[in-house]
Amino acid sequence: VQLQASGGGLVQPGDSLKLSCVISGRLTTSDNFMNWFRQAPGKEREFVAGIKWREGKKRYADSVKGRFTISRDSGEYTVTLQMNNLEPEDTAVYYCASSSGVVSTAVGARVWGQGTLVTVSS
Repeated sequence: VQLQASGGGLVQPGDSLKLSCVISGRLTTSDNFMNWFRQAPGKEREFVAGIKWREGKKRYADSVKGRFTISRDSGEYTVTLQMNNLEPEDTAVYYCASSSGVVSTAVGARVWGQGTLVTVSS
């Protein structure tokens, strides 16, 4: 499995942005979940959102609940992260990653895509 993230950019506070993660290859039982993480300068990589691939069940970090939405397109083999009402604190490199189970830290992720930079600034 290979993951390719895209969609980052420079936006202003309050704006929206949509990230996409294209999945290449066949998902296995080690990739039951697809997740988004982010890493801000000088900080550890943190969990943002996750979705169980088959059932579509979703989880979010408290910091993004109500603003971010994760979704998956089984036909297109993509996972998206719709980010609304962005704040300067959302500035980070965003990564998609697969995992076999529910994860709350980067340690549990199995396959990582390259990051895409999101900058929220006025």
